[in-house]
Order: sequence, then C-alpha cells, then structure tokens
Amino acid sequence: MSGHSKWSTIKRQKGAKDAARGAVFTKLGNAIAVAARAGTDPETNFTLRLAIDKAKAANMPSANIQRSLDRIKDKDAAQLQEVLYEGYGPGGVAILVECTTDNINRTYPDVKLAFSKHGGSIAEKGAVAFQFDHKGMIRVPLTGDEVILQALDAGAEDVQEEGDQSIIYTDAKELAKVRDALVSAGLSITESELTYVPNNVVEVNDVATAGKVMRLMDALEDLDDVSSTHVNFDIPEDIAEKL
Repeated sequence: MSGHSKWSTIKRQKGAKDAARGAVFTKLGNAIAVAARAGTDPETNFTLRLAIDKAKAANMPSANIQRSLDRIKDKDAAQLQEVLYEGYGPGGVAILVECTTDNINRTYPDVKLAFSKHGGSIAEKGAVAFQFDHKGMIRVPLTGDEVILQALDAGAEDVQEEGDQSIIYTDAKELAKVRDALVSAGLSITESELTYVPNNVVEVNDVATAGKVMRLMDALEDLDDVSSTHVNFDIPEDIAEKL
C-alpha cells in the first residue's frame, strides 16, 4: 500500500486550528446529520458512531452534536447529500474532494473555482478516483511489533508507522470489526474513519509547485461544503520547511 501522504498530517494540524475558531463544527455537524439517516443510535449505526467520535475529538459541544442529530426529525431542515468531486492540482497531483451539501448548484462552482484559481482543474467522474482505494483507517498512539501483530490478528490489511503512531488500514467493510477488536484488546484509538488511500504517491520536489499545491488544498478545505480531501502527493521535509 502507498505511503501515507503528508497532507494528512497538515490537515489534522489545520483542523485543530479550525476547531479553535469553530469553523469545523459545521462540517462535523453535517457528517452527523447525514450518518443519522441510517439510524440515530450510534451503537447500531457505526458510521454515526465514527462521526460523533470525530466531533468529540474536536471538542464539539454536546449541544451541537444533539442539534445535528435532531435535524433528522426536522422536516423543514435543508436536505443534505454527499458528493465526491475529482480533480488534478499543480504538478498533476490527484485530488478527491468529499462534500456534504444542501445545494450542489452552489458547491460545484465553488470547488471548480478553487481548482482553477490555484493551477488545477476539476475532472470528470471516474477520471481520478481509480487511483485510490476506499479503505478503513485507524490511528493508534503506539508503534512496534506488538501493535502490528494485534492489528493483523484483528483483521487489518496493513500497518504503517508514522512518527510515534501506527496507521492501521482495513477493508472498508471491516473497519467496525477491526476497530472494536483493537479496543477489546486494550489499544487506545485516536482516530478511525473511512478514507481514500492512493495507489501511488507523487513526490512534489519543487518548492514553487509545492506552494501552489498547498494553496489549492487550503482553498478547498476552507470551503464550508467540503468535508474531507484525499490526495496522492507527498512533500519531502526539506521542501516543506521552505513553504
């Protein structure tokens, strides 16, 4: 499996800053509202459990979480839908943009404009997504052979170390089973979600191109309707330090 993109680390750091100013709560609330369509009990709706766990990890107030759950009962609330946009950024890097929106006629032009303003282009459906695999991802704050063995015993497909953490990948349909098995084994879970993992990683070794790519990613992440982004690029440390 391809190496974990540096954008994931940058995005988590950015997410923490966004949470501090409350910008991320709308996106988290939308994810909860969409997941709740399949049932409002997180014990029986694993997607909802993931959405609520992510909201709690971002220190989203319980009242906000409850309001998001209550949207499913509000017939007057705007209907949300999930949509995936595909595109290419500077240097030909591949980008998937997951959105949750109540108005595609607003969201699509916003995403397309972000691409075009920052040296990228939006692509036709299927033109980019084939370069990624839909996987479950679990992050634990430990590394070492024992973690790897526990993850594989639980049914994981792959384990990669990233600093002092292990990134555990699963089949998308096995995420709930593997996560629950790891919790039962006593492992602490800091993050778990469904994600798109690139088949191959493109290294961006030019400072100017790297700067353009990061400005594009910032522009996409700043859009209210964008819930998540997935990329196939990596920026080496020496290049990242110059940005």
